[in-house]
Amino acid sequence: MQSIPTTVSLVRRVLLVGRAIVAVAILAAVIGQLSTSIAFWTARGDASIPLDVLNFFSFFTIQSNLMTMLALGALVVAQLRRRRVGRLLDVVLLSMTTYMVVMGLVYSTLLRGVELQQGATLGWANEVLHHIAPLWMLIDWILSGRKRAVRYRDLGIVVLFPVAWLAYTLARGPVTPNQVNGLGWWYPYPFLDPAIHMSGYAGVAIVCMVIAAVVLLSSGVLIAYARWRGRAWGRLV
Repeated sequence: MQSIPTTVSLVRRVLLVGRAIVAVAILAAVIGQLSTSIAFWTARGDASIPLDVLNFFSFFTIQSNLMTMLALGALVVAQLRRRRVGRLLDVVLLSMTTYMVVMGLVYSTLLRGVELQQGATLGWANEVLHHIAPLWMLIDWILSGRKRAVRYRDLGIVVLFPVAWLAYTLARGPVTPNQVNGLGWWYPYPFLDPAIHMSGYAGVAIVCMVIAAVVLLSSGVLIAYARWRGRAWGRLV
Protein backbone atom coordinates (compact mmCIF):
# COMPACT_ATOMS: atom_id res chain seq x y z
CA MET A 1 0.00 0.00 0.00
CA GLN A 2 2.99 2.32 0.42
CA SER A 3 3.29 2.49 -3.38
CA ILE A 4 -0.10 4.22 -3.69
CA PRO A 5 1.13 7.68 -2.53
CA THR A 6 4.10 7.37 -4.91
CA THR A 7 1.81 6.46 -7.80
CA VAL A 8 -0.56 9.33 -6.98
CA SER A 9 2.35 11.78 -6.89
CA LEU A 10 3.60 10.54 -10.27
CA VAL A 11 0.14 10.83 -11.83
CA ARG A 12 -0.21 14.37 -10.51
CA ARG A 13 3.10 15.37 -12.08
CA VAL A 14 2.14 13.79 -15.40
CA LEU A 15 -1.18 15.63 -15.34
CA LEU A 16 0.44 18.95 -14.46
CA VAL A 17 3.00 18.75 -17.25
CA GLY A 18 0.54 17.31 -19.75
CA ARG A 19 -2.09 19.96 -19.07
CA ALA A 20 0.41 22.78 -19.44
CA ILE A 21 1.83 21.37 -22.68
CA VAL A 22 -1.57 20.75 -24.26
CA ALA A 23 -2.88 24.19 -23.25
CA VAL A 24 0.14 25.87 -24.87
CA ALA A 25 -0.13 23.58 -27.90
CA ILE A 26 -3.78 24.54 -28.41
CA LEU A 27 -2.95 28.25 -28.23
CA ALA A 28 -0.07 27.81 -30.69
CA ALA A 29 -2.26 25.75 -33.03
CA VAL A 30 -5.08 28.31 -33.07
CA ILE A 31 -2.68 31.21 -33.66
CA GLY A 32 -0.75 29.25 -36.29
CA GLN A 33 -3.88 28.19 -38.16
CA LEU A 34 -5.36 31.70 -38.00
CA SER A 35 -2.15 33.21 -39.38
CA THR A 36 -2.05 30.63 -42.18
CA SER A 37 -5.71 31.22 -42.95
CA ILE A 38 -5.38 35.00 -43.08
CA ALA A 39 -2.49 34.67 -45.54
CA PHE A 40 -4.57 32.24 -47.62
CA TRP A 41 -7.66 34.48 -47.62
CA THR A 42 -5.56 37.50 -48.57
CA ALA A 43 -3.89 35.65 -51.45
CA ARG A 44 -7.29 34.42 -52.61
CA GLY A 45 -8.52 37.99 -52.73
CA ASP A 46 -11.45 37.73 -50.31
CA ALA A 47 -13.52 40.89 -50.10
CA SER A 48 -13.80 40.82 -46.29
CA ILE A 49 -11.01 39.37 -44.14
CA PRO A 50 -12.90 40.35 -40.92
CA LEU A 51 -15.79 38.14 -42.08
CA ASP A 52 -13.34 35.30 -42.66
CA VAL A 53 -11.96 35.77 -39.14
CA LEU A 54 -15.46 35.75 -37.66
CA ASN A 55 -16.18 32.54 -39.57
CA PHE A 56 -12.93 31.05 -38.27
CA PHE A 57 -13.97 31.63 -34.67
CA SER A 58 -17.46 30.31 -35.43
CA PHE A 59 -16.18 26.75 -35.82
CA PHE A 60 -17.10 24.45 -32.94
CA THR A 61 -13.58 23.05 -33.15
CA ILE A 62 -11.99 26.42 -32.46
CA GLN A 63 -14.42 27.39 -29.72
CA SER A 64 -14.23 24.07 -27.88
CA ASN A 65 -10.42 24.03 -28.09
CA LEU A 66 -10.13 27.57 -26.72
CA MET A 67 -12.47 26.77 -23.82
CA THR A 68 -10.50 23.60 -23.17
CA MET A 69 -7.28 25.62 -23.11
CA LEU A 70 -8.75 27.92 -20.45
CA ALA A 71 -10.00 24.96 -18.39
CA LEU A 72 -6.60 23.27 -18.53
CA GLY A 73 -4.96 26.55 -17.54
CA ALA A 74 -7.26 26.79 -14.52
CA LEU A 75 -6.31 23.24 -13.52
CA VAL A 76 -2.60 24.01 -13.81
CA VAL A 77 -2.97 27.09 -11.61
CA ALA A 78 -4.99 25.12 -9.05
CA GLN A 79 -2.35 22.38 -8.95
CA LEU A 80 0.52 24.81 -8.53
CA ARG A 81 -1.33 26.55 -5.70
CA ARG A 82 -2.32 23.18 -4.22
CA ARG A 83 -5.99 24.14 -4.24
CA ARG A 84 -8.92 21.79 -4.72
CA VAL A 85 -10.99 22.78 -7.73
CA GLY A 86 -14.67 23.37 -7.07
CA ARG A 87 -17.61 21.48 -8.51
CA LEU A 88 -18.18 24.22 -11.07
CA LEU A 89 -14.83 23.49 -12.69
CA ASP A 90 -15.56 19.76 -12.44
CA VAL A 91 -18.69 20.26 -14.55
CA VAL A 92 -16.78 22.51 -16.95
CA LEU A 93 -14.16 19.79 -17.36
CA LEU A 94 -16.90 17.22 -17.95
CA SER A 95 -18.32 19.47 -20.66
CA MET A 96 -14.95 20.19 -22.28
CA THR A 97 -13.96 16.53 -22.29
CA THR A 98 -17.28 15.61 -23.84
CA TYR A 99 -17.05 18.29 -26.52
CA MET A 100 -13.47 17.42 -27.43
CA VAL A 101 -14.07 13.68 -27.60
CA VAL A 102 -17.23 14.09 -29.70
CA MET A 103 -15.55 16.69 -31.91
CA GLY A 104 -12.68 14.28 -32.54
CA LEU A 105 -15.13 11.49 -33.39
CA VAL A 106 -17.17 13.72 -35.72
CA TYR A 107 -14.02 14.89 -37.47
CA SER A 108 -12.74 11.35 -37.93
CA THR A 109 -16.07 9.99 -39.20
CA LEU A 110 -17.66 12.87 -41.12
CA LEU A 111 -14.95 15.39 -41.97
CA ARG A 112 -11.68 13.50 -42.36
CA GLY A 113 -12.26 12.93 -46.06
CA VAL A 114 -13.55 16.42 -46.88
CA GLU A 115 -11.18 17.94 -49.44
CA LEU A 116 -9.78 21.33 -48.48
CA GLN A 117 -8.17 23.94 -50.67
CA GLN A 118 -4.42 23.54 -50.94
CA GLY A 119 -2.61 25.80 -48.47
CA ALA A 120 -5.67 26.47 -46.33
CA THR A 121 -4.80 24.08 -43.49
CA LEU A 122 -1.73 24.00 -41.26
CA GLY A 123 -1.04 20.30 -40.85
CA TRP A 124 0.41 20.15 -37.33
CA ALA A 125 -2.20 22.58 -35.99
CA ASN A 126 -4.96 20.44 -37.47
CA GLU A 127 -3.57 17.39 -35.68
CA VAL A 128 -3.34 19.23 -32.35
CA LEU A 129 -6.90 20.57 -32.51
CA HIS A 130 -8.62 17.46 -33.86
CA HIS A 131 -6.59 14.59 -32.40
CA ILE A 132 -3.96 15.39 -29.78
CA ALA A 133 -6.06 17.72 -27.60
CA PRO A 134 -9.16 15.45 -27.64
CA LEU A 135 -7.02 12.41 -26.86
CA TRP A 136 -5.35 14.23 -23.97
CA MET A 137 -8.70 15.28 -22.50
CA LEU A 138 -9.82 11.65 -22.53
CA ILE A 139 -6.56 10.51 -20.90
CA ASP A 140 -6.84 13.32 -18.35
CA TRP A 141 -10.36 12.21 -17.41
CA ILE A 142 -9.26 8.58 -17.13
CA LEU A 143 -6.44 9.54 -14.76
CA SER A 144 -8.29 12.15 -12.69
CA GLY A 145 -11.96 11.23 -13.10
CA ARG A 146 -12.23 9.93 -9.54
CA LYS A 147 -11.78 13.50 -8.25
CA ARG A 148 -14.64 14.93 -10.30
CA ALA A 149 -17.83 15.65 -8.37
CA VAL A 150 -20.14 15.09 -11.33
CA ARG A 151 -23.73 13.83 -11.41
CA TYR A 152 -26.06 12.57 -14.08
CA ARG A 153 -28.19 15.70 -13.85
CA ASP A 154 -25.13 17.60 -15.14
CA LEU A 155 -26.03 16.27 -18.59
CA GLY A 156 -28.45 19.18 -18.82
CA ILE A 157 -25.55 21.60 -18.38
CA VAL A 158 -23.31 19.77 -20.85
CA VAL A 159 -25.77 20.20 -23.72
CA LEU A 160 -26.25 23.96 -23.17
CA PHE A 161 -23.27 25.13 -25.20
CA PRO A 162 -23.78 22.77 -28.18
CA VAL A 163 -27.44 23.83 -28.38
CA ALA A 164 -26.50 27.52 -28.21
CA TRP A 165 -23.76 27.04 -30.82
CA LEU A 166 -26.15 25.17 -33.10
CA ALA A 167 -28.81 27.89 -32.79
CA TYR A 168 -26.20 30.55 -33.59
CA THR A 169 -24.87 28.58 -36.56
CA LEU A 170 -28.24 27.80 -38.12
CA ALA A 171 -29.45 31.38 -37.64
CA ARG A 172 -26.28 32.91 -39.09
CA GLY A 173 -25.70 30.42 -41.90
CA PRO A 174 -28.43 31.53 -44.33
CA VAL A 175 -27.46 35.23 -44.13
CA THR A 176 -23.66 34.84 -44.25
CA PRO A 177 -22.10 35.26 -47.72
CA ASN A 178 -19.76 32.51 -48.83
CA GLN A 179 -16.53 34.06 -50.09
CA VAL A 180 -15.31 30.77 -51.58
CA ASN A 181 -18.06 30.09 -54.10
CA GLY A 182 -20.05 33.32 -54.11
CA LEU A 183 -23.19 31.75 -52.66
CA GLY A 184 -25.38 33.64 -50.22
CA TRP A 185 -24.99 31.22 -47.33
CA TRP A 186 -22.13 29.75 -45.30
CA TYR A 187 -21.98 26.91 -42.76
CA PRO A 188 -18.84 25.84 -40.87
CA TYR A 189 -19.47 22.15 -41.54
CA PRO A 190 -20.98 20.53 -44.66
CA PHE A 191 -23.39 18.33 -42.70
CA LEU A 192 -25.13 21.46 -41.36
CA ASP A 193 -25.80 22.84 -44.84
CA PRO A 194 -29.41 22.02 -45.82
CA ALA A 195 -28.46 22.44 -49.49
CA ILE A 196 -26.47 19.19 -49.47
CA HIS A 197 -29.25 17.11 -47.89
CA MET A 198 -31.99 15.72 -50.12
CA SER A 199 -34.52 16.51 -47.40
CA GLY A 200 -33.07 19.95 -46.60
CA TYR A 201 -33.43 21.02 -42.99
CA ALA A 202 -34.94 17.65 -42.10
CA GLY A 203 -31.61 16.06 -43.00
CA VAL A 204 -29.78 18.63 -40.89
CA ALA A 205 -32.13 17.89 -37.99
CA ILE A 206 -31.42 14.15 -38.22
CA VAL A 207 -27.66 14.73 -38.18
CA CYS A 208 -28.03 17.10 -35.21
CA MET A 209 -30.11 14.57 -33.27
CA VAL A 210 -27.52 11.85 -33.89
CA ILE A 211 -24.71 14.13 -32.70
CA ALA A 212 -26.79 15.18 -29.67
CA ALA A 213 -27.28 11.52 -28.79
CA VAL A 214 -23.53 10.94 -29.06
CA VAL A 215 -22.89 13.96 -26.81
CA LEU A 216 -25.30 12.69 -24.15
CA LEU A 217 -24.00 9.13 -24.37
CA SER A 218 -20.35 10.21 -24.19
CA SER A 219 -20.98 12.52 -21.25
CA GLY A 220 -22.98 9.81 -19.47
CA VAL A 221 -20.10 7.36 -19.88
CA LEU A 222 -17.63 9.92 -18.49
CA ILE A 223 -19.87 10.52 -15.48
CA ALA A 224 -20.34 6.79 -14.87
CA TYR A 225 -16.59 6.25 -15.05
CA ALA A 226 -15.82 9.10 -12.61
CA ARG A 227 -18.36 7.81 -10.10
CA TRP A 228 -17.10 4.24 -10.41
CA ARG A 229 -13.47 5.32 -9.99
CA GLY A 230 -14.39 7.38 -6.94
CA ARG A 231 -15.99 4.36 -5.26
CA ALA A 232 -13.18 1.99 -6.29
CA TRP A 233 -10.45 4.36 -5.02
CA GLY A 234 -12.33 4.81 -1.78
CA ARG A 235 -12.18 1.06 -1.18
CA LEU A 236 -8.42 1.05 -1.82
CA VAL A 237 -7.48 3.93 0.50
